[in-house]
Amino acid sequence: QGALVESGGGLVQAGGSLRLSCAASGRTVSSYAMGWFRQAPGKEREFVAAIGWSGGSTRYADSVKGRFTISRGNAKNTVYLQMNSMKPEDTDVYYCAADPNIATMWRSPAQLAWWGQGTQVTVSS
Repeated sequence: QGALVESGGGLVQAGGSLRLSCAASGRTVSSYAMGWFRQAPGKEREFVAAIGWSGGSTRYADSVKGRFTISRGNAKNTVYLQMNSMKPEDTDVYYCAADPNIATMWRSPAQLAWWGQGTQVTVSS
């Protein structure tokens, strides 16, 4: 079946940076679009960023544009989220996801094929 495993979460001060990683194991995602989402307790999961299978197309939520950058590793089986100029409102559990269709990331996230288990990001003020 395989798994998506996120890492890199933690505690950072406002204005600081973190880099999240998501690696696929047991299954290749090199031909899949990948994306990042975040969710606070009691709230819906929110789209953050997505990247196409080749890495050539990206899309960001307005709330993170200019601060976050999504990228893929050379083998295309890992996705990263570089988070800069972080704000307390970025505090959430961050999840990665994979799907054959990048548009599903922001149009129908409930239908995404594959999710990771999440990593906590906390930004202190």
